[in-house]
Amino acid sequence: MKAYRALTIAGSDSGGGAGIQADIKTFTALGVYGTSVLTSVTAQNTKGVFGIYDIPLEGIRKQLEAVMSDIGTDAIKIGMLSKKEIVKEVASFLKEVKGIPIVLDPVMVAKGGSPLLADDANEAIKNELFPLAAVITPNIPEAEALTGMNISSIDDMKIAAEKLLSYGSQSVIIKGGHLTDTAEDILYNGKQWVSLPGQRIETKNTHGTGCTFSSAITAELAKGKEIISAVERAKQYIQMAIAGADELKIGSGHGPTNHWKYLQVKGFEAWS
Repeated sequence: MKAYRALTIAGSDSGGGAGIQADIKTFTALGVYGTSVLTSVTAQNTKGVFGIYDIPLEGIRKQLEAVMSDIGTDAIKIGMLSKKEIVKEVASFLKEVKGIPIVLDPVMVAKGGSPLLADDANEAIKNELFPLAAVITPNIPEAEALTGMNISSIDDMKIAAEKLLSYGSQSVIIKGGHLTDTAEDILYNGKQWVSLPGQRIETKNTHGTGCTFSSAITAELAKGKEIISAVERAKQYIQMAIAGADELKIGSGHGPTNHWKYLQVKGFEAWS
């Protein structure tokens, strides 16, 4: 059996529902060996974020060098980078990495509303990391912050996607879960629009959905899937994870999604 590998560069969630914990769970459920580079440690549970402690830049660089010089990776996911200095450090390393697809999830705010990104990091992410990404995966509030637009419809999402693509990524997914009448996501690569309809599921347990979705895309890219196929598979994965979230009964706030629901349903087919 070939060991597919995926690297997550992100923050740690002590509650286990988001960040590198969600990424590693997702990689494993989809049959991919996960490695990690921690950028920040958060004190966090289902009720909120109570502290953010950034890893020194030298520590981030050493982690990147250690993983890539020995284990390597078939795909990279970037999540929480809390300030521009961390963005620039990660970007300077990844600019030397060729031929590996990068999924960028521009994490800005935790599920409970706590900010996870300093104001000065926004432009750094667009300028330094967007041009390196095979796909970026903002939700609507993140897309609004990145474009300065108000987004309230599918048409608005398409305009925002075109604007975001101009910063240099190969493709853009805008997630539509914050719309009131649909759960449709939009994928755009500059030539083709792909609609990813989804079932709206009534649950408060959606902590880590963005991390989980982007890491599922990363896992599928690591296995050699093309972008559209990887995104479609990831959409199935996150829909099942949200649908099974209430089964877990974790915490008393915004609980996590069910990272192994897809594996329970699909069995070893999930690893193909």
